[in-house]
Amino acid sequence: MKNVGERTQLSVASPAAGANAPAGGEEQHGTRRRVARSILDHGPSTAAELAGRLELTQAAVRRHLDALVGEGIVEPRDKRVYGSRGRGRPAKAFALTDCGRDAFDQSYDELAVEALRWIERAAGGGEGGEAAVMAFARARAEKIAERYAATMDGLPPEDRAAALAEALSRDGYAATARDAPGTAAGEQLCQHHCPVAHAAERFPQLCEAETEVFSTLLGTHVQRLATLAHGDGVCTTFVPRKPHGTEPPRAAGSAPSRTAGRNPA
Repeated sequence: MKNVGERTQLSVASPAAGANAPAGGEEQHGTRRRVARSILDHGPSTAAELAGRLELTQAAVRRHLDALVGEGIVEPRDKRVYGSRGRGRPAKAFALTDCGRDAFDQSYDELAVEALRWIERAAGGGEGGEAAVMAFARARAEKIAERYAATMDGLPPEDRAAALAEALSRDGYAATARDAPGTAAGEQLCQHHCPVAHAAERFPQLCEAETEVFSTLLGTHVQRLATLAHGDGVCTTFVPRKPHGTEPPRAAGSAPSRTAGRNPA
């Protein structure tokens, strides 16, 4: 009998898998993968939202969602409603489970976690070990910032979050930037996928260093509101709007911002 992880690989990562294929075979698996990928790229989504993005009927989307839920790839959640809510039950949003994310890229996880544990132990554990992991996380984040700085150099403040989202998406983070709901005071930078989410669950220094770099690149205080590593449906960073003509992002390698929001516990 296959475990959940094995079923996930068959249904999502390998659309052509045969023995367990439902009617429609490869085509059904291809569409199911598109549904899962859309949730990965856009975060928790309702059947109506998926139908609109994928140009499918809601009935067809629900059939695929039922199958994905049965395989442990997605799970239903109550959709968050901002402001006043109308009558009736709120629509269900569907989010990827850990197994669902595993279908898109894994096998680095154990190696990454073991490497970070080795760094922690080599530094003597305790506070010294935590500091050593943080130093590694900052060095890694600054390497990423060096690549992104050229893209963002000289951009006005109102364009920086979108440019950072594009850069992150090229690195597999499926990122978007949008107005923060319920306020005109800022934007939300959302990462719908994180290649190091499992390692960050054990070592939150990775998230903290990333948040510091976001603050540096965007030239403003930012606050991390949610993370995939802590079980949220998406990594969400609040970016306050700044007036025109503010300072450009500092060069990579300069002192990280001390006002960057910390990763939630």
